[in-house]
Amino acid sequence: MIEAFVIHLERATSRRPHVEAMLDRSPYPARLWPACDGAAMDAAQRSALVAKQSLFQPAYPFSLSMGEIGCFESHRSIWKHMVDTDLEVALILEDDVSIDQDTFEAALACAESQIDELGYIQLQVREVRMPFTVVAQSGAQAVIRPQIVPLRTSAQLVSLKAAKSLLACCDQIDRPVDGFLQLFWETGIHPHCVVPSGVSDLTQESGGSTVSRKRSLWQKLIAAAKRWTYRNQIATLSRRRG
Repeated sequence: MIEAFVIHLERATSRRPHVEAMLDRSPYPARLWPACDGAAMDAAQRSALVAKQSLFQPAYPFSLSMGEIGCFESHRSIWKHMVDTDLEVALILEDDVSIDQDTFEAALACAESQIDELGYIQLQVREVRMPFTVVAQSGAQAVIRPQIVPLRTSAQLVSLKAAKSLLACCDQIDRPVDGFLQLFWETGIHPHCVVPSGVSDLTQESGGSTVSRKRSLWQKLIAAAKRWTYRNQIATLSRRRG
């Protein structure tokens, strides 16, 4: 059985009409899933969740924002729900995406045929960069295995087996959820992608990001240098372990 979940932060009221439309048009039984608000979490709970030091290599070079903590916990709570209810497959959507229904449903059909074997298949909002390997083809859609797992958790199909494996690695967290998913050599799950996905980013049109933080120009320059170094480390490890 497949169920769909649309992660929605209650205070993001401008997105609610869009969320209702997403639920109505879902090809699977769908429910609104209340997003975790990192800023509203109990301080002790948040402290226990976020590791004081790096858990995996390469070390993530930034502290986690409240939005990033909440986003990770939102996805983690759905993985837990899958395990608790023996849900075989979940379509997990964030509430800031736009969907081209025909392409989206064709992408899902292609992904469904591979999800039992692959475990985690992204429907990316951005073009997936080379290098990648084509795993399966169905008409215009293809399931591909990217060498470097793309960032973003806007839309994905997740199997129960994958949810169990991911949960086993994130009793604590040390980086955003999309960065965690890149570490397939640690989690045992190598996310694949289905392209074209029929999913695009609607962040600005739906009220702006609820995760990003504001930085000064100097902070942005320092962050860019750290990010460049970190991404190169991820790329190196991905090539070695892939």
